[in-house]
Amino acid sequence: MSQPEWFLWGVLPYMIVVFVVSALIWRYVTNPFSWTSKSSELLEKRMLKWGSLLFHYGIIAVFFGHVAGLLVPVSVYHTLGISDEAYHIGALAGGLPAGVITLIGVLILLYRRLTVIRIRATSSVGDRVAIVVLALVILTGVLATSGNALSHTEFDYRTTINPWLRGLMVLQPDPELMSTVPIGFKIHMMTSFALYLVFPFTRLVHVFSLPIGYLRRSYVLYRRRDGSIRSNRN
Repeated sequence: MSQPEWFLWGVLPYMIVVFVVSALIWRYVTNPFSWTSKSSELLEKRMLKWGSLLFHYGIIAVFFGHVAGLLVPVSVYHTLGISDEAYHIGALAGGLPAGVITLIGVLILLYRRLTVIRIRATSSVGDRVAIVVLALVILTGVLATSGNALSHTEFDYRTTINPWLRGLMVLQPDPELMSTVPIGFKIHMMTSFALYLVFPFTRLVHVFSLPIGYLRRSYVLYRRRDGSIRSNRN
């Protein structure tokens, strides 16, 4: 493995983690009111409805699929009696449709962002960069997965990318594991790196904001003109 590749898969991931965490803390401390999803629903609803619905449901499925494929060791599946063939069939049957649904959703949102005049006028550079990079990440992921399935290769990311990622998490990186990974998956991972780098400066940070406080929020009392009172948590 060349030195640039060793740096790419053994050092750069840690540099990205440090940068992202530092940038997130800096943004939250210096400009907390920018930490928002910046909803544009009032400007356009029809495309947002379908794009957001497809994207968010799809990305949730994709997330759990990545957890199952990249963090769970092969030995766990063998212990559960799941053969390699059964796993790959299930992963392809569930993961590829989820990826396609997510891709359709993000392309609708990208088209909306670039073509609707009112949305385009209120979009920041970060908004445009985030949606474009996000679309590239999803597109390269779908292409890598479908290309690997159609080529009928023996590549198994559970024995390469999986242990490489887990090694990074326990501070025992092994870049050599990435030497046999097909170029399609490497491109997908490099676009993911680019997404992480722009992430702290975009509206995507709202994924870390869970409305936990809403559960204990006091009811708001509304007094009608006739003197009656009703309550609401909005």
